[in-house]
Amino acid sequence: MQTQNAPTPPGPVDQGPALQYLTFSLGGEVFAMDIRCVREIIQHGSMTMVPLMPDFVRGVINLRGAVVPVIDLQARFGRERAQVGKKTCIVIFDGTVDDEKVELGLLVDAVSEVIDIAQSHIEPAPQFGTSIRRDFIHGMGRVGGDFIVILAPERALDINEMAALT
Repeated sequence: MQTQNAPTPPGPVDQGPALQYLTFSLGGEVFAMDIRCVREIIQHGSMTMVPLMPDFVRGVINLRGAVVPVIDLQARFGRERAQVGKKTCIVIFDGTVDDEKVELGLLVDAVSEVIDIAQSHIEPAPQFGTSIRRDFIHGMGRVGGDFIVILAPERALDINEMAALT
């Protein structure tokens, strides 16, 4: 007696591997950044001002003996400088300059949470109508019924480009 293989019922649609993103608020909007480049999150504290720096460089902090520049992300996006509040914090992340790892701090209004977003739920950046430069956006993550702007830190926080602005 021969057995016939029954067709396999369709499984869930592969949505691609989900990546984790740190979400944070900035000027009333929610942004996200790949958690793999985030090193730590610290409370806003005292900073040392550095003369002749662009407006978006708020100063430097001493992070366990290392000098870490702090970028006001809101000012980097061409907006007013961020107002420091109770939930303001600094996201320390790893950037690169000439294939060398460099730590930078990002001043944000508040950190929200770490979320998973499947790659299939990431849409390309819109052609127009964004509040920041399009090349700063990796994509738009669909989370529930909303979109979250996922930053492309290698572009938005390109150290060579920021240095050229001084």
